[in-house]
Amino acid sequence: MMVESELELLLLHALPLDGTMWAEQMELLPGATYAPTLYSFGDRIESWAEKVLSLTTAKRLVVVGCSVGGSCALEVAALAPDRVAALVLIGTKAWRRLDPVYHASALETLYEKGLEAAWCEFWKPLFANAALPGTIEKAKRITMRQPLEDVAQGVTVFHTRPSRDDILSSFPGPVVVVTGSEDVAPGLKTSRKHAKMAQYGRLHVIPDCGHYVSMEQPEAINSIIRQVLETA
Repeated sequence: MMVESELELLLLHALPLDGTMWAEQMELLPGATYAPTLYSFGDRIESWAEKVLSLTTAKRLVVVGCSVGGSCALEVAALAPDRVAALVLIGTKAWRRLDPVYHASALETLYEKGLEAAWCEFWKPLFANAALPGTIEKAKRITMRQPLEDVAQGVTVFHTRPSRDDILSSFPGPVVVVTGSEDVAPGLKTSRKHAKMAQYGRLHVIPDCGHYVSMEQPEAINSIIRQVLETA
């Protein structure tokens, strides 16, 4: 039986990675941190959020998400607004523009060219120019151990997720928006807009950093998350 705790930390990963992208964040709230791998949770982001919530009985949650993980964090807030104390959205776009051509192209690349080709085309370019080669190689290793079908399902979840501007603008707690200075997905303009849209939004721009902040600049994001936990 799960014992209810007061505060827990949920860390939700980006494509095409898994929960181990948060290796440097797992001790921010020792014994009360979850970094699940999301692919097995279904083919809809609503299902991902439901399964994430089932992992914890905490009265209050700080939910941190990167990219599609940030979209899942918004969905968690939609499902359990009374439990989510704060959101940290890294490289996240709250609204979704339908792009069936790009969706189909991404799946075609995965299935016809393979996971490594998709990594090189879609995800490796999201790292900053200054990212350490070892960091990029670690991310590639994480990617290459994912089943291709799981990554493809993640791509579909990303492209079929609902827009959640409504949750972003109505969420009653802190919304900390984080972007790398070199992130192009979604980039500084969108991140700044999201921080302004939230009732209690704050924007952090991490220098010399791309999309995968928790791996590229772990100390910077750790400091931000610690501040959120202290006031949650």
